[in-house]
Amino acid sequence: MKTRPLALVTGASRKAGIGAAAALELSRKGWGIAVTTWTEYDRSMPWGSSNKDLKHLEEGVRKNGGRFYSLEADLSDPETPGRIFDWTAAEAGGVSALILSHCYSVDSSILTTSVESFDRHFQINTRASWLLIREFARCFDFQEQNIPGRIIALTSDHTVLNLPYGASKGALDRIVLAAAEELKDKRILANVINPGANDTGWMSGEFKELVKEKSFQGRIGTPEDTAHLIAFLCSKEGEWINGQLLCSNGGVRW
Repeated sequence: MKTRPLALVTGASRKAGIGAAAALELSRKGWGIAVTTWTEYDRSMPWGSSNKDLKHLEEGVRKNGGRFYSLEADLSDPETPGRIFDWTAAEAGGVSALILSHCYSVDSSILTTSVESFDRHFQINTRASWLLIREFARCFDFQEQNIPGRIIALTSDHTVLNLPYGASKGALDRIVLAAAEELKDKRILANVINPGANDTGWMSGEFKELVKEKSFQGRIGTPEDTAHLIAFLCSKEGEWINGQLLCSNGGVRW
């Protein structure tokens, strides 16, 4: 029986998140799944942390016929990306797709952002993503995997009153788009997705109504909307798309 290719999905600890939705959708499309989580961060946020979410994800992936592996990973540590790829190699084999859905986000403005907060956003959202991409490129073997490698990162254009998050995501965009050119000889495709205002548990009722008004479908974006695009980019049919920043936001403009 042919072994499924492995997708590494970062930041997939929450049932309501895009990472978890992407992992489930990829498992439906024939992928094995490895995920990283960061419980400490989830506990510090309004939605909190629940072991049931990760269990639900594991059960879903296995129900879809996929292998499942999970690892707690603090991406503020520059040594973590290397450890993640050592772990996947030992536990699950080579990674064929790297889905960067982790993030650190604490609201602050130009005037209220501290140097510590600014640096932490860039450590996790930008530096860790670069290091993960570097490790993936070092480890990926097209001849062994027999399919092109994929890098897909989630970005955001939200910078107003959320300066360090938006700025760190903007820097992430540039790194991923550079990877599309620099890693083409390694047969690795790289794209960025902006999911827009996605209902992952952070929206107020008032903001939900505003998004609905701006959407031509009259609804809010869901993690599954973005997961469908991720799965397409990881498919044979999606191989022609490379080096792009794609908006999966229902056409909402601010």
